[in-house]
Amino acid sequence: MKQERIFKVLLGPHFSEKSAIVGDTNNQVVFKVTPDATKPEVKAAVEQLFKVKVAGVSVANVKGKTKRARHGMGKRSDWKKAYVRLEQGQEIDFAVVE
Repeated sequence: MKQERIFKVLLGPHFSEKSAIVGDTNNQVVFKVTPDATKPEVKAAVEQLFKVKVAGVSVANVKGKTKRARHGMGKRSDWKKAYVRLEQGQEIDFAVVE
């Protein structure tokens, strides 16, 4: 995989209540990824950027919600998230800046 594609696949970590529960129980980290990202691309990007071993990747397409605003109905964008399961003993700490 090309180096520029690695930096474009991962858009950032996704922090929510569900991602915190999954992180504690299953040693997983949740990322927002580009809509055209594949599982092997996400795995390679995480392994190269964070220097960890990835055990598996699951992806989910999240449909944007329809919202009512004063100018009528609007729609949030669809997006994709990836659940990255790390090997035993591996950890990603987003609070530490290297």
